[in-house]
Amino acid sequence: MPEISDLAILAICWIGYFLIHSWLASLSVKTWLASHAPEWFPAYRLGYNLLAGLLLLPPLLLMWRYSSQPLWRWEGPLAVLAYLLMLLAAAGFIWSLRWYDSGEFLGLSQWQRRQRETRDLERLHISPLHRYVRHPWYSLGLVLVWTQDMDPARLLSAVLITLYLVLGSWLEERKLIVYHGERYRAYLKQVPGLIPLPGRVLSKSEAEALSHSEE
Repeated sequence: MPEISDLAILAICWIGYFLIHSWLASLSVKTWLASHAPEWFPAYRLGYNLLAGLLLLPPLLLMWRYSSQPLWRWEGPLAVLAYLLMLLAAAGFIWSLRWYDSGEFLGLSQWQRRQRETRDLERLHISPLHRYVRHPWYSLGLVLVWTQDMDPARLLSAVLITLYLVLGSWLEERKLIVYHGERYRAYLKQVPGLIPLPGRVLSKSEAEALSHSEE
């Protein structure tokens, strides 16, 4: 069983990662870099993703180092359900990739076209999963996080990750409103953030109309 001090170090490591991740993703940082070092800005998204991956290693390694006897373990029918949900979430990630511009997401497209604008150049595109929740990857990530057997280190990590995804989705939406204006405000009112809700689903025709509507 990890000591309280060990869990405190793990929490600080996660919180530090979240703060750096959010700060570097902010419009203020992007705007500052675009104005002060425009020659470097085309590589910003690419560098951001590489740094995010590297900085994720310390909290994950600490979580593994502090692993111990589970507080609870999914067993019997619940274990089957947990594994099924994990598989569905992983499949959802893979399936949803066809609606994402991988070059834009990774930052390769911005580098190739030497983009020096901070605005998102992609139009508002609503994939099938976006008809049910505004942040489907966050929702699928939460399924993967909470279907694990939980020891103290994993439980602490799961709670902090959940809080960050809730806060991160709110911060991301502030940028999307700047990028897409009233179209995104309309979408925000019609579709829930992370948890699907009955009666708050866009039809295929509504999603297409919103995606192609004028600013």
